[in-house]
Amino acid sequence: MADTKQVDEGTDPKQLARAERRATTLARQISAFSKAHGGAEGQVAYIGERGARIVLVGADGGWGDLVAPSRAIAEQAVEKAGITVHEAFDGDFAAKVRTGPYEWTRMAGIQVGGPSNG
Repeated sequence: MADTKQVDEGTDPKQLARAERRATTLARQISAFSKAHGGAEGQVAYIGERGARIVLVGADGGWGDLVAPSRAIAEQAVEKAGITVHEAFDGDFAAKVRTGPYEWTRMAGIQVGGPSNG
């Protein structure tokens, strides 16, 4: 039978240090994105065992995302980066995203009159 012992995150000093380094790295990446796009806002979403997804939207409409190993690390990273964080990806926040031809072709092109795959 597999060992299913749950490990409390943050109890081991090595784990704490690793989490701090990861949050710092993510914060640097968020800050770089923000600088490149004239500012940024974000949203943190739980994605299961993989952790949490940080969705970033720049002031210019550019967007991207990062994955953190846990929601706590993601929240620490956005706090360190100093960006505005939204509870949900909807409404005015979602309307700020600007998509280009690539996104239309890959995500919704066929449904809205984009090039066919055939």
